[in-house]
Amino acid sequence: MKFFCRKNNLLEGVNTVQKGTSTRTTLPILEGILVETTPEGIKLTSNDLEVGIECSVEANVVEKGSSVVESRMFGDIIRRLPDGDINIALEEGGVFTIESGGSLYKLSSMNPDDFPRLPEIKADESVLIKQNVLKEMIRQTLFAVSVDENRPVFTGSLLEVDEQNVNMVAVDGFRLSMKRCGHQWEGKSINAVVPGKALNEILKILQTNDKDVAINISKNQVLFEIERCKIVSRLLEGEFLNYEAAIPKERETRIKAKRDELLAAFERIYLITREEKKYPVKVKIEENRMIIVCSSTLGNAREEIIVESEGKDIEIGFNPKYFIDALKAVNHEHVYIDFTTSMAPCVIRPLEGEEFVHMILPVRIRDEGN
Repeated sequence: MKFFCRKNNLLEGVNTVQKGTSTRTTLPILEGILVETTPEGIKLTSNDLEVGIECSVEANVVEKGSSVVESRMFGDIIRRLPDGDINIALEEGGVFTIESGGSLYKLSSMNPDDFPRLPEIKADESVLIKQNVLKEMIRQTLFAVSVDENRPVFTGSLLEVDEQNVNMVAVDGFRLSMKRCGHQWEGKSINAVVPGKALNEILKILQTNDKDVAINISKNQVLFEIERCKIVSRLLEGEFLNYEAAIPKERETRIKAKRDELLAAFERIYLITREEKKYPVKVKIEENRMIIVCSSTLGNAREEIIVESEGKDIEIGFNPKYFIDALKAVNHEHVYIDFTTSMAPCVIRPLEGEEFVHMILPVRIRDEGN
């Protein structure tokens, strides 16, 4: 194997596939990147047996071949080389050489035959979504994915596609986040749960442009094709929450508030409770006022925000971090927050339409006379 290519092109490919290499494994081959020549240049591949990433890179191939090189060392060397062409070759004895200007590095390599190839996906359905749209859908829901391995299906996000919409939903038992985007679709309805780990890597690769991402779904796997990159992941099995039924339809209290003011208030008061998560904040809704109070061993805090309120006064407790995460995901200037009782979840909604829903379950609060 022998080829040369521009440093920037190679580095972009290496940075992309490094996201799929394993950092905790007893199999050294999973810590490597498969480098192989193609008719168009070279192809870089990583695979940790859960998520696999493949990226094509423009290169001038002098001699065909393939090899596996340790990901971290390979990436660090390429990153620090001067700009310009990089020459790479596989010499006798499996020596992987990297040469650029006056720099020459010789690394040990691994047998490419031992590298786990990405599975071929025979898609039952394939849908196209703009990169910027998919990026926002993931960003606005990923924070609510569960980390509890005892409920594996909730460690991923539900991807739904029907005739009119694409929905992405995440739930962790304490909160629920749903993002909806209008999308014309003539194929069969899609209902798949994509692991949060895969979505996190995809989020890093997606750009804020309107180029298409092809999502190819088979019975138990999904393939995302993003320009020169492919990301393959297994799908999670199990019955996902009936989220439409879980979101309260009625309300006793509603406020309209500025998103930035709410976020700033919760971020400030979180300073008092973040070191000791057992202390929630108490939220009081009175006539056109939202009062947030907190007491912990670190001190006391009180925030008051002017809002537009309707319905009954209410007092309810929340984990402030959940409000912060949800409000950071919102791009709108104003939001509605609906409440029913002090023991029922609240729902953050847009002023119009059903573009997003963030539902947060309350927590018990102690009566401290605040």
